[in-house]
Amino acid sequence: MMELLKKLGAWLEERTGLYEPIMHMLTHLVPPGSKWYYVFGTAIMTSFIIQVITGIALSTLYVPSAGQAYMTVQYITHEAPFGNLLRAIHYFGASAMILFVGCHAIRTYVMGAFKYPRELNWLTGVALLFLTVAMGFTGQVLRWDQNSVWTIAVGAEQALRAPFIGPYAAQILLSGTSVGSATLSHFFACHVFIFPAILILAIVLHVYLVLHHGISEPPVVGELVDPKTYKTKYEAMLKKEGKPFWPDAAWRDIVFSTLVVIGVVICAVAFGPPQVDRPPDPSLVNAQPKPDWYLLWYFALLALLPHAAEDWVILGFPIFIVLGMLSAPFISNKGERSPKRRPWAMAIVIFVITFVGALTVAGVTEPWTPNFEAKALTPEIIGAKSGPIFDGAQTFDTKGCLFCHTISGHGGQRGPDLTDVGKRLTHEQLTIRIVNGGYNMPAYAGNISAKELADLTTFLESRK
Repeated sequence: MMELLKKLGAWLEERTGLYEPIMHMLTHLVPPGSKWYYVFGTAIMTSFIIQVITGIALSTLYVPSAGQAYMTVQYITHEAPFGNLLRAIHYFGASAMILFVGCHAIRTYVMGAFKYPRELNWLTGVALLFLTVAMGFTGQVLRWDQNSVWTIAVGAEQALRAPFIGPYAAQILLSGTSVGSATLSHFFACHVFIFPAILILAIVLHVYLVLHHGISEPPVVGELVDPKTYKTKYEAMLKKEGKPFWPDAAWRDIVFSTLVVIGVVICAVAFGPPQVDRPPDPSLVNAQPKPDWYLLWYFALLALLPHAAEDWVILGFPIFIVLGMLSAPFISNKGERSPKRRPWAMAIVIFVITFVGALTVAGVTEPWTPNFEAKALTPEIIGAKSGPIFDGAQTFDTKGCLFCHTISGHGGQRGPDLTDVGKRLTHEQLTIRIVNGGYNMPAYAGNISAKELADLTTFLESRK
């Protein structure tokens, strides 16, 4: 049996020549100290393999037609054998891939691994980051529910704001002038064929560059990167202290990748696939489209912006992010790598994590959206069980004020907190604001009686 396997291996090697490059990949030397924070690259590959396997299975049942896509997603979720589990694994696999790409980018930047001679490693990694997010976004669109369709409409509206190329960009995004079957076919082709093909090419190039330049060694304080001497020092260090990837370092990647697969499956079983909204209905113009978690921070940023700044941020912020990430190896491709000696780099990472984290929390809570499930004020909060104050509290509830304003922890957060509004505004100011409305607040002049207005202002004046 062993003799037969050897002959088969020799036959394959003679005709493919794959043995040598595979062995080079497995036995290439890695620097000492390449510990657990080096496993994110392999975790990305593992997540991508999960996506390919589950994506192929899902694509056999999905029909990319505007009239049938929603129903096929429902069929996959509720009727197809293991369809619900496949959708869930595909979703959490995508989430894992985006998360690990982000962690890998942060680790690379913090440890200065983008410096000479690994500038192209960083650039291909940035491309992988944006491609992964694009894959996630196009996958969300394929659910083809109310949320997805209006998300595309919002994206097209934002594209229209670009000077000169805006109308063309919107038409390319929609594959026409409106959301329809051509739009869905466009996103299906991008998600299933175009982006995966580019992603595979980028991964192959990225892995080749990693093998070509070697894995960056853990940074040491005071050891500067000098393009004139770095390669010589690096190769000498590998010959003296390097360890073969297999098995000395590979076991950590295998353990972590196994945990990734187990974690994705556990999340899929415990939480299930993302919910599918109502069928798409262009007549429902009051839809509130919302992206998946990895873009919630950007969704929150746009929602919290003052109107005057929207165009500038929509057009300029993505360009700023792309140019900022691509410029890193050109601005600083030599010198200190240790994060202890790069305070500005650490400050940037801390700021970005805090900024994105805070906006993500805001995107989950959506304080700018009316809370239509707000509970009515209790008599203890009102401070009365009858009379003008009590009647004003009832008006505050029936007119929908509670959806946008908070009083003693009850209500929404879209408008100002009115818990102590009686300290801040006079009777006349309250009356003017209710009658005339204000920013994001409708005018109630034709929608409130004189008694209701008097009771409401009395109730608000009592909020001290």
